[in-house]
Amino acid sequence: MTTAAGAGSQRTDLAARASMLLVTVVWGLNWPAGRLALQDLSPWALRVVSFGCAAAVLMAVARRQGVSLRIEGRRQRLDLAIAGLLNTGGFGILAAFAQLGTSTSRTAICAYTMPIWATALACLFLGERLDRRRIAALVLGVAGLAVLMQPLMAGGLPPGVIFALGSAVSWAAGTVWLKRARIQGHPIAIAAWQLVAGTAAVTLGFLLDGADMGDGLHLLPALGLAYNTLIGSALAYLLWFQAVARLPASVAGLGTLLVPAVGVVASVLLLGERPAATDLAGFALISLAALAALAPATLPLRFRSRP
Repeated sequence: MTTAAGAGSQRTDLAARASMLLVTVVWGLNWPAGRLALQDLSPWALRVVSFGCAAAVLMAVARRQGVSLRIEGRRQRLDLAIAGLLNTGGFGILAAFAQLGTSTSRTAICAYTMPIWATALACLFLGERLDRRRIAALVLGVAGLAVLMQPLMAGGLPPGVIFALGSAVSWAAGTVWLKRARIQGHPIAIAAWQLVAGTAAVTLGFLLDGADMGDGLHLLPALGLAYNTLIGSALAYLLWFQAVARLPASVAGLGTLLVPAVGVVASVLLLGERPAATDLAGFALISLAALAALAPATLPLRFRSRP
C-alpha cells in the first residue's frame, strides 16, 4: 500500500522528469530559433540580448525566492567568472558563429560532443581515471567526428564546423574548471553569475564589432530572438535547475542527449535542412559516445561485461 509521502515523492519525481524532458525540447528548438534570429542580427548582438535577459530573469527569481546571490571569497568569484567566460560566453558566441558557417543540424551535432571533451579534459587536469567506459566514449567520439568530417575535407573543413567544435571544447573546459573550483553557492546563483560573466564578454565583443544591431528585425528573426531569449535561455535555465535539484546528476546529464536530436529534427522541419547520411551516422556515433561518457560509473550487474 502506497503511503501519502510515497505518492507525493513519486509525483515530485514525475514532475522533475517532465521538466527535464521539456528542457531538452526547449533547448533543441533553440537551435533553429537562434538561426532565424541570425538572419537580422550579428552573433554578438544575439548573445548580448539573450544572455543579458536570462541573467536578469535568474537574478530576479533568486531574489523573489529568497535565494542568496552571494559567492564567498575572491578566488571563488574569479573561478566562477572564468567558468562563465568559457561555458557561457565562449560556448554561446562560437555556436552562433558556427551556424553562419555550416548547417544548424551539423552545428548541434558537433556542439554536443561536449561530454567527450569534458571526459578528456577531466583526465588531463583533474586526474580522473580513463577507465574502459571513458576510453569507449573517446573512441566512439573520434569515430563519429571522422565520419562527419570526412566528406567535408575535400573542399576544406568549413569554418562553421571548427567554431562548433570550439564551442564544445569551451563548454567542456568551463565545466572542468567549475568542478575543480568546487564553488560554494546556490545553483541558481552560480548559473546567474556565469551568465553575467558571459554577458560581459559578449558585450565587449559587441562593442568592438561596432555595436551594430542591424537595420531592424523582420517577423521571423524577431520571433527567433524572443524564443531564444525568453524561452530558450531564461525559462530553460529555471526549468533545468528545478529538475536538477530533484533528479540524480546522471539522469539529468543523460537527459541532455535528447537536445541535439530535437535540434536536428527541428532544423529539418523549420529550416528545411537535409542532413546527409554521413551527418546522421556521425550523429549516431557521437550520441553513443556522449552516452558512454555520461553513464554512471557503476552499472547494474546485468549490464556489466562478463569476466
